[in-house]
Amino acid sequence: MRGLEGKRAVVTGAARGIGRAIAERLFAEGCHVAFADTDLVEAEAAVRACDPDAARAKAIHVDVCSRDEIQAMADSLVKTLGGIDILVSNAGIMDRMPFLEMTDAFWERVTGLNLQGTFRCGQIAARQMIGQGTGGRIVNVASNSGIFGGRGRAAYGASKAGIINLTQTMAIELAEHGITVNAVAPGPTKTGPHMPDEPWPSVKGRMPLGRFGKPAEIAAVAAFLASDEASFVTGHVYGADGGYTTSGIMEG
Repeated sequence: MRGLEGKRAVVTGAARGIGRAIAERLFAEGCHVAFADTDLVEAEAAVRACDPDAARAKAIHVDVCSRDEIQAMADSLVKTLGGIDILVSNAGIMDRMPFLEMTDAFWERVTGLNLQGTFRCGQIAARQMIGQGTGGRIVNVASNSGIFGGRGRAAYGASKAGIINLTQTMAIELAEHGITVNAVAPGPTKTGPHMPDEPWPSVKGRMPLGRFGKPAEIAAVAAFLASDEASFVTGHVYGADGGYTTSGIMEG
């Protein structure tokens, strides 16, 4: 994709799953990539798998619930890479609890990591990009759970809906600085061997493509949004969900 060669990118939650796939795709497109995660051991393993010589990839520890850690990460990237051109805010948690049983601690843990973490990372990265004066790309990872409701997902859905609105607002305010902000909204994605091979019947029945997404398929959308191919795209949410969000009556 145009415009990714030599860019300096950081992906949060990059030790595994969708985040790792996004970091690997950006690396394959020629970016210098920081695999950022709370699990530094797994992040380092991911780096070794794609860049054994650590020429263009590095692992870095960050807890996106901590502004100080995010700032330290940004400062480290400025020192080692000279700046930040691309941020992909992927770090998050998907957990369920019935609404009537949901505790404050559960709500705050999910929304604190997903929504507040995305806010903090976006703000710190945007300030750095503005200081560089060369614009940038921010891609937030939302979810189709932020577009419609789901049983047990009051906290998760609200956090992802918040990320969608945050993306739109950031896009408006950062446009004057040459920074585009978009989101990718994955649907059911097979992120590990713990998941079944086929979606659950209740899910598959409303998915036109009728299968799980692959992390690499989500990564392809994120890479597009980070590239010059999407230079006139900002404030949008791209669903990568097999048609899940837009499907209506499937039978007949």
